Amino acid sequence: MGMVGQLRDFGLGRGDRIALVMGNSPELVQCFFAAATCGTVAPLNPKYTVDDFAFYYGDTHARALITLPDTVPAAHEAAPDAMQIIHALPQPDGSVRLEQVRGNLPPRAAEPISADDIAMILHTSGTTSRPKRVPLRHRNMVASARNIAGTYNLSPDDMALCVMPLFHVHGLMGSMMATLASGGALVVPSGFSAMEFWKWMRTFSPTWYSAVPTMHQLLLQRAERNQETIAAHPFRFIRSSSAPLPPVVLERIESTFNAPLLESYGMTEATHQMASNPLPPAARKAGSVGYGFGVDVAIMDETSSTLLPQGATGEVVVRGPNVIDGYEQNPEANAKSFVDGWFRTGDQGHIDADGYLILTGRLKELINRGGEKISPFEIDNLLLRHPAVEQALAFAVPHKMLGEEINAAVVLKPGSDISEADLRDYCAENLAPFKVPRAFHMLEEIPRGATGKLQRLAMARLLNLSE
Repeated sequence: MGMVGQLRDFGLGRGDRIALVMGNSPELVQCFFAAATCGTVAPLNPKYTVDDFAFYYGDTHARALITLPDTVPAAHEAAPDAMQIIHALPQPDGSVRLEQVRGNLPPRAAEPISADDIAMILHTSGTTSRPKRVPLRHRNMVASARNIAGTYNLSPDDMALCVMPLFHVHGLMGSMMATLASGGALVVPSGFSAMEFWKWMRTFSPTWYSAVPTMHQLLLQRAERNQETIAAHPFRFIRSSSAPLPPVVLERIESTFNAPLLESYGMTEATHQMASNPLPPAARKAGSVGYGFGVDVAIMDETSSTLLPQGATGEVVVRGPNVIDGYEQNPEANAKSFVDGWFRTGDQGHIDADGYLILTGRLKELINRGGEKISPFEIDNLLLRHPAVEQALAFAVPHKMLGEEINAAVVLKPGSDISEADLRDYCAENLAPFKVPRAFHMLEEIPRGATGKLQRLAMARLLNLSE
């Protein structure tokens, strides 16, 4: 009996939410498709706390939990008594058998799947507010997988190295679904490692990978000693998404790997990809996230529903078959975010003369210094061009008079000797005075979230900075 049949024997079926809690692995991939076919899969970060799991179980109305045996004790502890617990047992032939550890429901008969059925439940990041529940229907996921596969001409000849976590839409759609939908192969290590990456290249010869900018930067730190591996196992292309890609990182990655690095733009509400730079010979632009593939992209006035002309700066909006109809049970958020058939992304940008989308900031991340709206991206990119700087992140801190002031967190390259005053002088030479950070925080590492993204909005709190 297949895994879907086993889940139905356990009393699960269409409409039931099934929490999936395990690290990246072939077993996770198999359990994902079984749960999404039987009912609705809800992948969760295995590093969550007991309180986190309790919240997400309740918010998704999860009826069952699938894990590997003897793992994620917090996930088990948080499971209410009425929740089924199912263990995934890896078999010698690579398949997975499911074992019901707790639960006693009558079997469910097989039911046909509709394109409108919810295949997966994810949540927005909730950095500054309660996470919103995002229902992704089968039709959303199919459309997104086709868009991504078409963007990069994915085929059965391709093999993706999946370094993004498979509880996040980037990994799930940008690596896993797009690859498998195009008939390609998927390498699923247990997680990203800048040390192990080169061994995976030698062992599997993947043709591409997708990652967040921080991961690309970590690979650059070890690339010089792995030039033979890079030459012997070339990538067809490299993809970046989920956070702004500094142009200097793009240049370094392309020169190091001798492959095009294609920056893309995605959100959970769009089942990941909304725009991307194209493959050669079409032009790719540093500082741009490209244009829509199977998705309409436009600019809307930030305070009304008026669409703006090419070149005007406003809020990025998208529409297409990959975009959700609305958040689940959240009419207030839906009224704000879904307008006249468009989804308001919360990102600020403009479309240039060639139709490429240029993001100028996350509206929530723009620093409001005494009424001056400042994009932290500009400061990040300048600092990253300094020869002594490895990582940089500009962010807002509260200020009594100005409302917000600019600070920057910086990680220096090994052996670099540069002072805060040196960095301030460098910024003053290249930025308008009101854009120069007031303080620089020299760190060994900039805090990152579970998906590898730098935590801009949380930096002031993480560094205990106040007025």
